[in-house]
Amino acid sequence: MKKFKKLFIFGGGGHAKSCIDVILSDKSFKIKGIIDNKLKKRILDFPVFTDDFFKKKVNKNNAFGLIGVGQIKTNLIRKKLFSELKKMKIKPATIISKNSVISKSAKIGSGTIIMHKAIINFDAKIGDNCIINTGAIIEHDVTIEDNCHVSTGVIINGGVKIGAGSFIGSGTTIRENKSIKKNSIIPMGSIIK
Repeated sequence: MKKFKKLFIFGGGGHAKSCIDVILSDKSFKIKGIIDNKLKKRILDFPVFTDDFFKKKVNKNNAFGLIGVGQIKTNLIRKKLFSELKKMKIKPATIISKNSVISKSAKIGSGTIIMHKAIINFDAKIGDNCIINTGAIIEHDVTIEDNCHVSTGVIINGGVKIGAGSFIGSGTTIRENKSIKKNSIIPMGSIIK
């Protein structure tokens, strides 16, 4: 019988629901709850805890955590939650959809989620606490630094470097060997030549 790892999700909005879908398809983790101060109800039958209740009352031994907050305008909330997770000695979970294609030579950082139908090719490096969203294509030798969100349907061609904290909007295509400076926000549908 397979042993599940205990997992808590920090944040309960729309991105958290997408994360839950990937987690349930993977079957490596068992979701024990969602930490969110604004929600009052269960999400998909998982209990919701306030931050205070979680810190004081919930057994966190051998627990993993995933940031369930998305990133569009800023990465500050994700960065703060990721830092708090580590202070509580909760291991960041790396979640990879069984419906994605990941090269054996690719490196995926801790706390990163790879969503359904994403493709990550040879020698790509993805940092910590990143979102590689549904259908994104990350080509060979791409480097994506920590705390980045690569949105749905993005195509990042070979040798590109994405600076830490950046957001790449849905449907964007980035030409090979380009560098995107840290904390950039690339609007959806952009073509970076």
